[in-house]
Amino acid sequence: MTFRRQHPISKFIVDFYCYEALLAVEIDGGVHQRFEVAERDEGREYELKKLGLSILRFTNDEVLGDIDKVVKSIESFIKANGMSFLHGKDKR
Repeated sequence: MTFRRQHPISKFIVDFYCYEALLAVEIDGGVHQRFEVAERDEGREYELKKLGLSILRFTNDEVLGDIDKVVKSIESFIKANGMSFLHGKDKR
């Protein structure tokens, strides 16, 4: 699977995007805890989900402090949705 960095989707730019899994991964700094930013994030997520995307969010602290856990979370999400992390959609 390929993840693209700073990928445009509709009127948004997501931090990371995997086309094969229709997955956007967002990495949030502390500013995303502010009410107005969190509210905007919620509306943005709603719009992206209407396009058929799934969104996973992680904090900067999670990425910097335990990247292995973040990668495992992404792998688990992909596997739970019937895909292989390395090979795309599994043949059924």
